[in-house]
Amino acid sequence: MAKPKAPKRALDSYTVKPINKTIRAGDCVLMRPSEPSKPSYVARIERIEADSRGTNVKVQVRWYYRPEESIGGRRQFHGSKEVFLSDHYDVQSADTIEGKCTVHSFKSYTKLDAVGNDDFFCRFEYNSATGAFNPDRVAVYCKCEMPYNPDDLMVQCEGCSDWFHPACIEMTAEEAKRLDHFFCESCSSEGQKKLQNSHNASRHTDIKVDTKRRRR
Repeated sequence: MAKPKAPKRALDSYTVKPINKTIRAGDCVLMRPSEPSKPSYVARIERIEADSRGTNVKVQVRWYYRPEESIGGRRQFHGSKEVFLSDHYDVQSADTIEGKCTVHSFKSYTKLDAVGNDDFFCRFEYNSATGAFNPDRVAVYCKCEMPYNPDDLMVQCEGCSDWFHPACIEMTAEEAKRLDHFFCESCSSEGQKKLQNSHNASRHTDIKVDTKRRRR
């Protein structure tokens, strides 16, 4: 006769002793990778369970995939701290948790003044079997028509309000940072007229160059 499985009980929280951090369902965590050379895995805790004695604590997690772990691989517009919320669920020992982290929405991430080592962002859900993303389309910018990478410096046209990579408009990053005004090729004629009409006005101080954020 097969030995019956020991009953499990759900825990509201659990303190991971090696890191002295308390985890709860809904928290995002960094988990020990299968190989030391790989970065920590990122996961969201769905449920915490223990045996009847309160030991052998397990966490049910939903994995976040890094771009290089997806079927299509990392692309130019993927941010260095970008992860995808996958449909891949798993059960792991709570002892494999290395720390807590924060996975921001894309909008919240772009408003951060500084990005820490434990900050990530997610704008896509990912089907690990098919490689499909949800949403399957996002807004594109610049002449290269690429989705927005929050790590990249971009310059905003004062005419059409589109954003451009300096390299795509034959400009260095240093030149872009020194700009007082910028009009793209399509808006340049009308833009020059506006500048001439406001020549005697006070110097424009709201420079439309976004360096996005500092890293700490």
